[in-house]
Amino acid sequence: MAPQPTIRIRDLRFRYRDGDFALRVPELSVRPQERVAVIGPSGSGKTTLLHLVAGIVLPDEGRIHTAGADMRGLDDAGRRAFRVEHVGLVFQEFELVDYLTVLENVLLPYRIHPVLRLDAEVRQRAVALAGRVGIADKLTRLPAELSHGERQRIAVCRALVTRPLLVLADEPTGNLDPSNRDRVLEILIDCVGETGASLLTVTHDRDLLPRFDRVIDFATLTGVAGAA
Repeated sequence: MAPQPTIRIRDLRFRYRDGDFALRVPELSVRPQERVAVIGPSGSGKTTLLHLVAGIVLPDEGRIHTAGADMRGLDDAGRRAFRVEHVGLVFQEFELVDYLTVLENVLLPYRIHPVLRLDAEVRQRAVALAGRVGIADKLTRLPAELSHGERQRIAVCRALVTRPLLVLADEPTGNLDPSNRDRVLEILIDCVGETGASLLTVTHDRDLLPRFDRVIDFATLTGVAGAA
Protein backbone atom coordinates (compact mmCIF):
# COMPACT_ATOMS: atom_id res chain seq x y z
CA MET A 1 0.00 0.00 0.00
CA ALA A 2 1.35 3.43 -0.96
CA PRO A 3 2.03 5.84 1.94
CA GLN A 4 -0.51 8.58 2.57
CA PRO A 5 0.42 12.02 1.15
CA THR A 6 1.93 14.50 3.57
CA ILE A 7 -0.47 17.10 2.15
CA ARG A 8 -3.83 16.24 0.61
CA ILE A 9 -6.26 18.98 -0.47
CA ARG A 10 -9.64 18.45 -2.10
CA ASP A 11 -12.19 21.04 -3.28
CA LEU A 12 -10.75 23.83 -1.16
CA ARG A 13 -12.46 27.22 -1.13
CA PHE A 14 -11.33 30.17 0.95
CA ARG A 15 -12.24 33.84 1.12
CA TYR A 16 -10.99 36.60 3.40
CA ARG A 17 -13.94 38.20 5.14
CA ASP A 18 -12.68 41.77 4.74
CA GLY A 19 -11.70 41.74 1.06
CA ASP A 20 -12.38 40.52 -2.46
CA PHE A 21 -9.71 37.83 -2.48
CA ALA A 22 -11.00 34.32 -3.10
CA LEU A 23 -9.10 31.07 -3.59
CA ARG A 24 -10.12 27.69 -4.95
CA VAL A 25 -7.82 24.67 -5.12
CA PRO A 26 -9.59 21.66 -6.66
CA GLU A 27 -6.83 19.19 -5.77
CA LEU A 28 -3.28 19.17 -4.47
CA SER A 29 -1.10 16.42 -3.00
CA VAL A 30 2.48 16.36 -1.76
CA ARG A 31 4.10 12.97 -1.17
CA PRO A 32 6.26 12.03 1.81
CA GLN A 33 9.83 13.31 1.31
CA GLU A 34 8.82 15.21 -1.82
CA ARG A 35 10.34 18.66 -2.44
CA VAL A 36 7.83 20.91 -4.17
CA ALA A 37 8.18 24.54 -5.29
CA VAL A 38 5.17 26.78 -5.83
CA ILE A 39 5.46 29.68 -8.27
CA GLY A 40 2.96 32.22 -9.49
CA PRO A 41 2.19 35.95 -9.61
CA SER A 42 2.04 38.07 -6.48
CA GLY A 43 -1.40 38.11 -4.94
CA SER A 44 -2.41 34.72 -6.34
CA GLY A 45 -2.70 33.11 -2.90
CA LYS A 46 0.58 31.21 -2.47
CA THR A 47 1.18 32.43 1.08
CA THR A 48 -2.48 31.81 1.90
CA LEU A 49 -2.04 28.22 0.73
CA LEU A 50 0.81 27.71 3.21
CA HIS A 51 -1.32 29.17 6.02
CA LEU A 52 -4.18 26.84 5.11
CA VAL A 53 -1.92 23.78 5.04
CA ALA A 54 -0.52 24.76 8.46
CA GLY A 55 -3.97 25.34 9.92
CA ILE A 56 -3.27 29.00 10.66
CA VAL A 57 -6.49 29.76 8.76
CA LEU A 58 -9.27 27.34 7.84
CA PRO A 59 -11.00 26.88 4.49
CA ASP A 60 -14.65 27.76 4.02
CA GLU A 61 -15.17 24.50 2.14
CA GLY A 62 -13.19 21.38 1.29
CA ARG A 63 -10.65 19.24 3.08
CA ILE A 64 -7.02 19.71 4.07
CA HIS A 65 -5.11 16.78 5.55
CA THR A 66 -1.62 17.70 6.73
CA ALA A 67 0.71 14.94 7.94
CA GLY A 68 -2.33 12.76 8.59
CA ALA A 69 -4.36 15.37 10.50
CA ASP A 70 -7.62 16.91 9.28
CA MET A 71 -7.16 20.64 9.82
CA ARG A 72 -10.90 21.25 9.96
CA GLY A 73 -11.27 18.51 12.56
CA LEU A 74 -8.97 20.21 15.09
CA ASP A 75 -9.82 23.17 17.28
CA ASP A 76 -7.49 26.17 17.52
CA ALA A 77 -5.46 24.70 20.38
CA GLY A 78 -5.17 21.37 18.60
CA ARG A 79 -3.93 23.01 15.40
CA ARG A 80 -1.39 25.05 17.36
CA ALA A 81 -0.01 21.96 19.08
CA PHE A 82 0.06 20.11 15.75
CA ARG A 83 2.04 22.91 14.08
CA VAL A 84 4.60 23.10 16.85
CA GLU A 85 5.22 19.37 16.80
CA HIS A 86 4.97 18.48 13.11
CA VAL A 87 5.35 21.58 10.89
CA GLY A 88 8.37 23.82 10.37
CA LEU A 89 7.41 27.29 9.15
CA VAL A 90 9.63 29.84 7.43
CA PHE A 91 7.58 33.04 7.31
CA GLN A 92 8.21 35.67 4.64
CA GLU A 93 8.47 38.34 7.36
CA PHE A 94 10.55 36.02 9.60
CA GLU A 95 8.32 36.50 12.71
CA LEU A 96 11.28 36.71 15.08
CA VAL A 97 10.85 37.88 18.66
CA ASP A 98 12.79 41.15 19.04
CA TYR A 99 13.80 40.71 22.68
CA LEU A 100 15.10 37.14 22.27
CA THR A 101 18.63 36.30 21.15
CA VAL A 102 19.38 34.40 17.97
CA LEU A 103 19.65 31.09 19.84
CA GLU A 104 16.47 31.76 21.80
CA ASN A 105 14.61 32.52 18.57
CA VAL A 106 15.82 29.29 17.00
CA LEU A 107 14.61 27.37 20.08
CA LEU A 108 11.30 29.26 20.30
CA PRO A 109 9.08 26.27 19.34
CA TYR A 110 10.29 24.52 22.51
CA ARG A 111 9.27 27.51 24.63
CA ILE A 112 5.75 28.06 23.34
CA HIS A 113 4.19 24.63 23.80
CA PRO A 114 4.84 21.70 26.18
CA VAL A 115 4.36 19.17 23.39
CA LEU A 116 8.10 19.60 22.70
CA ARG A 117 10.86 18.96 25.24
CA LEU A 118 13.96 21.15 25.29
CA ASP A 119 17.11 19.27 26.27
CA ALA A 120 20.86 19.34 25.66
CA GLU A 121 20.55 17.43 22.38
CA VAL A 122 18.09 19.98 21.01
CA ARG A 123 20.37 22.85 22.04
CA GLN A 124 23.29 21.19 20.29
CA ARG A 125 21.16 20.73 17.19
CA ALA A 126 20.22 24.42 17.22
CA VAL A 127 23.85 25.50 17.52
CA ALA A 128 24.84 23.10 14.71
CA LEU A 129 22.13 24.49 12.42
CA ALA A 130 23.30 28.03 13.14
CA GLY A 131 26.79 26.97 12.18
CA ARG A 132 25.59 25.46 8.93
CA VAL A 133 23.92 28.71 7.85
CA GLY A 134 26.84 30.88 8.99
CA ILE A 135 25.45 32.61 12.08
CA ALA A 136 27.11 30.58 14.85
CA ASP A 137 29.07 33.66 15.94
CA LYS A 138 25.85 35.64 16.46
CA LEU A 139 23.93 33.39 18.84
CA THR A 140 23.83 35.96 21.65
CA ARG A 141 22.79 38.91 19.50
CA LEU A 142 19.29 40.30 19.07
CA PRO A 143 17.51 40.33 15.69
CA ALA A 144 17.74 44.14 15.43
CA GLU A 145 21.53 43.84 15.37
CA LEU A 146 21.49 41.61 12.29
CA SER A 147 20.97 42.04 8.57
CA HIS A 148 17.80 40.93 6.76
CA GLY A 149 19.66 37.96 5.35
CA GLU A 150 20.91 36.89 8.78
CA ARG A 151 17.38 37.15 10.21
CA GLN A 152 16.12 35.01 7.38
CA ARG A 153 18.67 32.35 8.26
CA ILE A 154 17.45 32.38 11.89
CA ALA A 155 13.93 31.69 10.60
CA VAL A 156 15.19 28.74 8.55
CA CYS A 157 17.00 27.26 11.57
CA ARG A 158 13.87 27.63 13.72
CA ALA A 159 11.82 25.77 11.12
CA LEU A 160 14.29 22.88 11.02
CA VAL A 161 15.28 22.49 14.67
CA THR A 162 12.22 20.39 15.62
CA ARG A 163 12.85 17.92 12.77
CA PRO A 164 9.28 18.32 11.52
CA LEU A 165 7.37 16.03 9.16
CA LEU A 166 6.69 18.99 6.87
CA VAL A 167 8.53 22.25 6.16
CA LEU A 168 6.52 25.14 4.71
CA ALA A 169 8.81 27.90 3.47
CA ASP A 170 7.60 31.25 2.16
CA GLU A 171 10.38 32.82 0.04
CA PRO A 172 13.07 31.33 2.32
CA THR A 173 15.93 32.75 0.20
CA GLY A 174 14.31 36.02 -0.86
CA ASN A 175 16.64 38.32 1.14
CA LEU A 176 19.87 36.46 0.50
CA ASP A 177 22.73 37.11 -1.88
CA PRO A 178 23.37 34.35 -4.46
CA SER A 179 26.02 32.60 -2.35
CA ASN A 180 23.93 32.46 0.82
CA ARG A 181 20.79 31.72 -1.22
CA ASP A 182 22.35 28.54 -2.58
CA ARG A 183 23.76 27.65 0.83
CA VAL A 184 20.44 28.01 2.66
CA LEU A 185 18.50 26.11 0.01
CA GLU A 186 21.08 23.31 0.18
CA ILE A 187 20.63 23.15 3.96
CA LEU A 188 16.84 23.09 3.66
CA ILE A 189 16.98 20.25 1.15
CA ASP A 190 19.65 18.34 3.07
CA CYS A 191 17.79 18.63 6.39
CA VAL A 192 14.45 17.47 5.04
CA GLY A 193 16.27 14.61 3.36
CA GLU A 194 17.96 13.62 6.62
CA THR A 195 14.66 13.53 8.52
CA GLY A 196 12.40 12.22 5.73
CA ALA A 197 10.28 15.38 5.75
CA SER A 198 8.37 16.93 2.87
CA LEU A 199 9.16 20.46 1.68
CA LEU A 200 6.69 22.93 0.17
CA THR A 201 8.35 26.19 -0.83
CA VAL A 202 6.94 29.38 -2.30
CA THR A 203 9.51 31.14 -4.46
CA HIS A 204 9.87 33.74 -7.19
CA ASP A 205 13.44 32.65 -7.95
CA ARG A 206 13.28 30.43 -11.02
CA ASP A 207 17.00 29.68 -10.77
CA LEU A 208 16.16 27.47 -7.78
CA LEU A 209 13.53 25.34 -9.48
CA PRO A 210 15.84 22.57 -10.79
CA ARG A 211 16.57 21.63 -7.16
CA PHE A 212 12.97 20.56 -6.55
CA ASP A 213 11.23 17.30 -7.44
CA ARG A 214 8.19 19.15 -8.78
CA VAL A 215 7.12 22.70 -9.59
CA ILE A 216 3.50 23.84 -9.26
CA ASP A 217 2.38 26.91 -11.19
CA PHE A 218 -0.21 28.35 -8.84
CA ALA A 219 -1.97 30.28 -11.59
CA THR A 220 -2.68 26.97 -13.35
CA LEU A 221 -3.47 24.99 -10.20
CA THR A 222 -6.14 27.30 -8.80
CA GLY A 223 -9.56 27.52 -10.28
CA VAL A 224 -10.05 30.96 -8.80
CA ALA A 225 -7.38 33.23 -7.39
CA GLY A 226 -7.31 36.95 -6.71
CA ALA A 227 -10.34 39.12 -7.11
CA ALA A 228 -13.55 37.14 -7.15
